[in-house]
Amino acid sequence: MIIDQLEHAHRYYSVHSRIKEAFDYIAHTDLATMAPGKYEIDGDELFAIVQEYDTMDAAKEQMESHRKYADVQYMINGTEQVGLAVWGEQEVSRSYNSDDDYMLYADKPSFWSTLAEGMFMIFFPTDLHMPCIQAGAPMKVKKVVVKVRMAEANNRVQ
Repeated sequence: MIIDQLEHAHRYYSVHSRIKEAFDYIAHTDLATMAPGKYEIDGDELFAIVQEYDTMDAAKEQMESHRKYADVQYMINGTEQVGLAVWGEQEVSRSYNSDDDYMLYADKPSFWSTLAEGMFMIFFPTDLHMPCIQAGAPMKVKKVVVKVRMAEANNRVQ
């Protein structure tokens, strides 16, 4: 996982061939005026999901991971907490489904980070994450998640 400010995105272009494209989309798109929804960038290889929601109580949520895609999550407006863990022996509570590319984990996050306006986080297939969590009190946020197609990770199949 990577956590940083958008102004430093260039530091991570070499991490994966499509990461630069994801950041170019974020930097050159008027995300503040976009309606929530899915936006194609390059078919199922690279696409964006604009989200607006109220942050939630962590007690009701679970960490997730993906296999097909890395997430580049960029906070347009607002602040949220994100629970994080490195994939290991966590208890799977929802088995992987390739149609929606995620699985859930019953374990609590190992640590927390703040995702504030102008910041991004990159989650690779072995990075467990629980986004959308309130930072003190519920808050309306707007975020874009750019999905970057990866070679499928070799996570255990449950």
